[in-house]
Amino acid sequence: MQNGSLNEKWAARQLAVMPWGSSTCSKAARWPGDEPAAMVRGKGCRVWDVEGREFIDFRNGLGPVTLGYAYKEVNDAIAAMLEQGVVFGHPHTLECETAELISKVIPCAQKVRFLKTGGEAISACIRLARAYTGRDHIVQIGYNGWLNVIAPGGLSLPGAKPGALPPGIPAAISALHHAGEWNNIAQIEQWFKALPDGIAAVVVAADYAGMDAGSTFLPALRELTERYGALLIMDEIVTGFRIALAGAQQHFNVMPDLAVFAKGLANGLPLSVYCGRAEVMDRLQQVTVSSTYGGETLSLAAARKTIAIYQRDNVVDHLWRIGELMWQSLNRIFEQHKLPITIKGFWPCPQFVIGKDAPPDLEERFFRAAYRNGVSLYRVSYVNYSHKEADIREALDRLKKAIAELGD
Repeated sequence: MQNGSLNEKWAARQLAVMPWGSSTCSKAARWPGDEPAAMVRGKGCRVWDVEGREFIDFRNGLGPVTLGYAYKEVNDAIAAMLEQGVVFGHPHTLECETAELISKVIPCAQKVRFLKTGGEAISACIRLARAYTGRDHIVQIGYNGWLNVIAPGGLSLPGAKPGALPPGIPAAISALHHAGEWNNIAQIEQWFKALPDGIAAVVVAADYAGMDAGSTFLPALRELTERYGALLIMDEIVTGFRIALAGAQQHFNVMPDLAVFAKGLANGLPLSVYCGRAEVMDRLQQVTVSSTYGGETLSLAAARKTIAIYQRDNVVDHLWRIGELMWQSLNRIFEQHKLPITIKGFWPCPQFVIGKDAPPDLEERFFRAAYRNGVSLYRVSYVNYSHKEADIREALDRLKKAIAELGD
C-alpha cells in the first residue's frame, strides 16, 4: 500500500473519531498496510474496500452473513417491510409470527423474545437465571459477548484473555463470575462443590477448534447443572443456524434451559433471540428486560426469510460441504508447504491454530499475504451459502500464491 492511500486516509479518519477506529473491536484492522481499513460493498461471497480491491471473503461480517452479502430474497423481504413501517408503538404481527417460527425450529424455545445483539441477550439470560434460582454466581465458558465478560481470566474478545480483573468491572461484581474451560468438567464441578447452593447458571459457548468435545462435555454439563439445581444457558450465537439449524443443542442432542441465537439468524441484520423453557421465560413478567427496538420489523422480516431459505435449500448441509472443501484443502496446502498452521473444528466455523513452535510472526505474515492476494480471513473463518465450488477453487489458488510469498 502506498503512503497516502485511501485505506491509510480512512484509517486516520476512523481513529480520529472512534476508539479502535471502529465500533466493533474485532473489525479494526490488525495489520494495516495490507488489511483493508474500510469496506464499501459486498455481493455474494465477495467484498470490496475503499480502493476497489476485491476479496473473496471468509469473515462474513464476523459471522452473521450466512447466505451472502446483498442476498436478493432477503433484500426483497426487507424492502417490502420498509414500505409498511419499521417500529411501532405496539407489537407488529411479524414479531409474534417470527417468535412462532423460532419456537418450531429450536427445540428448547417454548417461549421467545428478541433483542438486537447476542451480548445483551446473554446478559438478559443471566438476569433471568438469577431471578429464577435466587442465586448470584455464574460460571461462563468461552466468549459470551462483551456485556458478560466480567470474570477474572474470562475472554475479553474471542481468543483474548485479560489475565486479571477486567477494567471497568467492580471487584464485587466480578467475584460472582467464574471463568470455566471448555471440556474441563472436573473444573466446573469444583465450582459447584465450592458453591453448592450459589450457582445460578452455567453459560457455555462451544470452543471453535475443539467443538467435537461437545458430544461428551455438553451432556456432562447438563447433568451437573441439573444435579445442583442450576440452569444451563447455551450460547448459540455462532453455532446456531450454522452447525445445525438449532445449533449445538440440536447437533449434540442436549436440551438447555435457556439459549441465545444471533449470528446467522437474519443474514446480517441486527437481531438476537433469547428463548427457553416457558417456566423460566415467564419470570420475565417480574424481571425487567425491555428494548424499544426488540421488535423492529426489518430484522424480523430478514430473519423469517432467512430461516425459510435455510429450510427450503438445506443451507446447513452446504455450509458443511463447502466448508470441508475449503478448509480441508487449505490444511493440505499447509502440510505440503510444511507450514505449522492447522484449521481445526467443525467445517462451518473452524479456527486457525498456529503451531506452538511456529515463528512468532507467522500468523501476521500469512494473513497479510492472504489480504495482498485478495482473500479476507479471520481467526475463526466462515463460508456462506454464496460460496460455490468455483469460488473456493479461486480462493485456494490465491492462497497458494500468498503462501509462496512467505518464503520470499
